Amino acid sequence: MKNKVNVCVLGCGRAGMIHARNYAGRVRGCVLAALCDPSEENLLAASEETGVKKLYRDWRDVMKDPDIGAVIVVTPTQFHHDIVIAAAEAGKHVFCEKPMASTEAECDDMIEACRRNNVKLQLGFMRRFDRSFRRGRQMLDEGLAGKPSLIKSNTYGPSEPKEWMYDVRRNYGPIGEVNSHDFDTLRWYAGSEVRMIHAIGSNFRSPEKKQEYPEYYDTCTVMLEFENGILGVITGAQYVQYGYDARTEILGTNGIIKIGSQRAEAAEAVTADRVIRADSMDSWRTLFIEAYQAEAQAFIDCILNDTEPPVTGTDGKMALVLVHEGLRSILEHRPIYLNNGLPEDNTE
Repeated sequence: MKNKVNVCVLGCGRAGMIHARNYAGRVRGCVLAALCDPSEENLLAASEETGVKKLYRDWRDVMKDPDIGAVIVVTPTQFHHDIVIAAAEAGKHVFCEKPMASTEAECDDMIEACRRNNVKLQLGFMRRFDRSFRRGRQMLDEGLAGKPSLIKSNTYGPSEPKEWMYDVRRNYGPIGEVNSHDFDTLRWYAGSEVRMIHAIGSNFRSPEKKQEYPEYYDTCTVMLEFENGILGVITGAQYVQYGYDARTEILGTNGIIKIGSQRAEAAEAVTADRVIRADSMDSWRTLFIEAYQAEAQAFIDCILNDTEPPVTGTDGKMALVLVHEGLRSILEHRPIYLNNGLPEDNTE
């Protein structure tokens, strides 16, 4: 068993640097040995911050480096498929950020390549490593709320959409941008695949874009029925402006479990006018900072201990299926039925 894993982070943008900072000194059993980004500006800034001197502009060159044992894929989604397969064929373990790929078929290719080459593949759903969300799962398993009947989850993000985000057939809208974590959370808590998904959405915050992008929606609600009978509700929104908001509720037969808070700190002020004031959470980067570190540690541990990654390629694929079918439900104005978590018209 190796004592250290040499890691290369592929993608040194905003999300990539969260991973780079963790692997640079906060994760046991690894060395951040290299960085890769096509942008020289991003690459040099990342090198200066982390102290890493081995730099690559092309991810293909990383695959030729025999000293790199694992890659952290934080590139745009359209590159995930080729990078993961190349890494697997080069014998390198893979951590891949969500969304896993562009299609379910690509996910299957990636899963098979990693299986065939006996390398680990872990997906980036960091909520599974957040202390509050893990405690919620523990409470659920302990039966503190009785048998689960309804699971609700929301994610609302404050960022103003970029121009490319208005084309939902390419970007998916909130269902893909913010709710993929909710889909994974509900699958994790329900312990079951989805039987039915029905989503609706509308544009409330960018009315000036309605004529150019009539299908764009910034707010959605998703109804789910799981194969084990549990019901689910997911709500999502972009550009909410008041802060970042991610919470989950599990309604059981004799109780309820509530996970997450909108408040940035466990402090509030009640003033003479009888108004309660508290600070709101500013960003997912703040809320899940510890979860990202725990997620990275779990990836390195599964390599060193030769164990199953806690979030698998199948988990990534099934979340992507729900993103696709949720958008399809919005665009076609109807519920979509699934068989074993996959669209009925795509199963044998």
